[in-house]
Amino acid sequence: MSAKKASDADPARSLALLWGSHSKPGRSGLTVRSIVLAAIELANAEGLEAVSMRQVAERLGAGTMSLYTHVPGKGELVDLMVDTAYGELYADVDAPSRQAGGWRGAMEFVAARNWDLYRRDPWLLQVIDARSTLGPNASLKYEAELRPLDGVGLTDVEMDSVLALVLSHVQSTARAAANQARVQRESGMTDVEWWLSNAPLLDKIMDEARFPVASRVGQAAGQAHHAISDPAHALTFGLDRILDGVAALIASREHP
Repeated sequence: MSAKKASDADPARSLALLWGSHSKPGRSGLTVRSIVLAAIELANAEGLEAVSMRQVAERLGAGTMSLYTHVPGKGELVDLMVDTAYGELYADVDAPSRQAGGWRGAMEFVAARNWDLYRRDPWLLQVIDARSTLGPNASLKYEAELRPLDGVGLTDVEMDSVLALVLSHVQSTARAAANQARVQRESGMTDVEWWLSNAPLLDKIMDEARFPVASRVGQAAGQAHHAISDPAHALTFGLDRILDGVAALIASREHP
């Protein structure tokens, strides 16, 4: 799976675009927002690798050069796409903090919203954002997701680390779900169908006498998930263990 690096964009140009006006039309009638939305539609339909200035222009029924008067290139366009997608997460900056269950309920809400975002816009998983450009929606996202952790007994660095751990877990399980869907789509077989068709060979390879624990656990997991794996289960199970650890850390500060 190809990926778009944040370094492919000029940071100064991206920042100017991200924080500028997206609704002002040019002579062609296009706006930055209309270009970005068309690019997102294309990415969701065909993947991020299909997004080019030419393809987006064709989708808009415009000339390619008319896009360049609004967006300098694909790198800056991807930055705009990511920030626009982040704008769909929360109604306002206090949405996570309003959730029931205190900081833990808020983190569960944050995880669920990000999971839904990756499911809705899977092309985001193809973006490498180790040094992402902070646009208005990305900044609001960070603020909204940190606020529930403020004042619960964590240091500022720990707050950032807890959020990063939660978001990394969501991203990895969303990527596993996307890969699972891709394999099923390309093979034309569900996991259950694949296991049934390969059962005789697998029975020979996975000798229960030689691999007693692996055979027992693998069979139990397969029966539970009706698949090789279940990313949704992995999301919930892993998130619970992460938050249990955070709760223990907070409790250790309250009762040293």
